[in-house]
Amino acid sequence: MMRCQSGHMKTVLSFLLATLFGQPVFGEDLKVYAAAAFKSPLSEIATQYEAATNNKVTLIFDTAGATEQKFRNDPQASLLITTVTVINDAEKMGRLKDGTTYRLGDTLAGLAFYPGSAKPDISTPEKLKAALLAAKRIVFSDPARGATAGIHFMKVIESLGVKDEVLRKATLAKDGPDTMRLLLEEKIDLGVTQISEILQANRDAVAGPFPKEFELATVYSVWYRNNVSQPVKAFVTLLNSPANRTKLAENGIRPATGR
Repeated sequence: MMRCQSGHMKTVLSFLLATLFGQPVFGEDLKVYAAAAFKSPLSEIATQYEAATNNKVTLIFDTAGATEQKFRNDPQASLLITTVTVINDAEKMGRLKDGTTYRLGDTLAGLAFYPGSAKPDISTPEKLKAALLAAKRIVFSDPARGATAGIHFMKVIESLGVKDEVLRKATLAKDGPDTMRLLLEEKIDLGVTQISEILQANRDAVAGPFPKEFELATVYSVWYRNNVSQPVKAFVTLLNSPANRTKLAENGIRPATGR
């Protein structure tokens, strides 16, 4: 029964993509560089695309900043998914040229606590400060690698006046998924990353977003060169389909309302 449903889905997707572009979108493998906030839903969407087209999709995930650098350095790269800020800066500096940007959605930065542990109130700056001081170990993504949440967290602890205390007990992770891996495997008290990355790792770990005074909503877009092939355009179309916009929302990425 499952095999039949899978075959039907493949036929439907193949027909949809062929109808949209007037021809089958076969014969080209794709290479997508994406911010780690998209890891879980993008992996599922890539599987859909592969089943519908028989094209292979290679996904490379990293921090927002590192993703853009890797994309630029790879002549075989098809698509870039990262923050609007990173894309805008790269375009202004001439690192990204002759491309199209399509807004996908945003996610809030927030805090995670080891599942099953008591989750303190972090709804105000004062309560957040108390939670940071009470935690024995803290993990967050390395700001030096272009981690959006990590860069923001450094500003927050500086503003709260607890930078030295926090850094003394902090572990720097490669990116958001690595932050959550360390928190879960090493039972670290507190982690800081994008809410989407927390949800994708363990929904029970979500403590909530930063207090309103420190709220950070990170907007993500897909960027591709204007002369891309039909298979690349087909993948972007699939990414923006109603079903997959719902999938993004389920994984903590609030869909954009417009381009």
